[in-house]
Amino acid sequence: MAERRRALIERRKALGFTQESLAQDLGVDRSTVARWESGKVDPQDWQRPALAKVLRVTLIELDSLLHAAAAPKPSQDENVPAIALEYDDEIEALELACRVSASDVGRETLERLELTFHDLATKYPTVAPNELLGQVRKYATYVARLMDAKKTLAEHRQLLVIGGWFSLLGATLHIDLNQQDAATARLRTAMTLAQHAENSEIQAWCFETDAWRVLTDGDYSKAAELSATAQQLAPAGSSVEIQSLAQQGRAFARLGHSTETYAAIDRVQALSAAMGTPNRPEHHFQYDPAKSLAYAATTLAWLGDPAAEAYAREVISRLSPSEEISKWPRRVASANIDLALSLVATDRLDEACDSAQRAMLSGRVAPSNHWRALEVVKAVEVRKTSDARDLREVYEGMRLQIAPSGDQ
Repeated sequence: MAERRRALIERRKALGFTQESLAQDLGVDRSTVARWESGKVDPQDWQRPALAKVLRVTLIELDSLLHAAAAPKPSQDENVPAIALEYDDEIEALELACRVSASDVGRETLERLELTFHDLATKYPTVAPNELLGQVRKYATYVARLMDAKKTLAEHRQLLVIGGWFSLLGATLHIDLNQQDAATARLRTAMTLAQHAENSEIQAWCFETDAWRVLTDGDYSKAAELSATAQQLAPAGSSVEIQSLAQQGRAFARLGHSTETYAAIDRVQALSAAMGTPNRPEHHFQYDPAKSLAYAATTLAWLGDPAAEAYAREVISRLSPSEEISKWPRRVASANIDLALSLVATDRLDEACDSAQRAMLSGRVAPSNHWRALEVVKAVEVRKTSDARDLREVYEGMRLQIAPSGDQ
């Protein structure tokens, strides 16, 4: 049975609503409100803004009401009882920094929030998405709470940018977990914050991330369009320009547009070489030039180019024998899937099954990438090999595992 959402219930009661009166204000049935509060269903995307408005909370705070035991104080209205925020040592330290600087926000608090975001984005390749998402939610909620605090215009803009980054990282993690509605909602929040802050980089990342989302869902034409929009917004030579170009190349490969695909691969490699190695190559929003090799392997495998095999083997060879495999576990798993696809294309089915099983048994194939592994399984099943049943069992077992970490 689903756990009751006590924070949501307490918020409704604190504002003087019954289930019936809240339902009337929202134009829904009382049973709908009851199902929300019982945890049986979530409000639909189109219902969330109205629900947040009636409960006098932001969309981020509403997410906390729905998914946490406690939620932040949504406003400074003295007539509305506050919702308890579950503090931990990190949040208490941030609050202390505000008081010490004699500001409701303060430069030190903003700097520490920025550092926290960069730390979480750097953990992305190695920490499981569901675990990392919990940390992102905590800080996104805290940022939302600071939105109501007194601050300068410069502090307000900086807070919008920080909130945009946290929302964007949250959206990426929801995509990895195949939580499409939540991913869409967080992308909308990130885009809204970025637009208010006039931050074109975050806006570009929103389009790039959405391109990845629709690509995993099989809408390749839409993915190509979103990637093109991301490139238009992206600062020249930036990480998001390269990553969005890579996404567009992947989409072209799935569409069978070979000329455009090869052009995208060449341009990604050229831009990557010009960029140089970033300070934090593990940072999800800092493009790692070494990633272009893995990108080429995937793109060529999708295009059906036999050259994909050599690229995939090179990625595995570079990362597997060293400590790099612990830094890029999903990149190695992805390369093994690419290798399997290229081996299937040349009818080396035994080797293909070995590579696919190696990827799936690693525990590093995120739910958003299960469809790629399934392509190998189906290709082997069509050929009715003796290993087909074993490969299917490994795939089904992988689907039941806790979601792994990874980078796109």
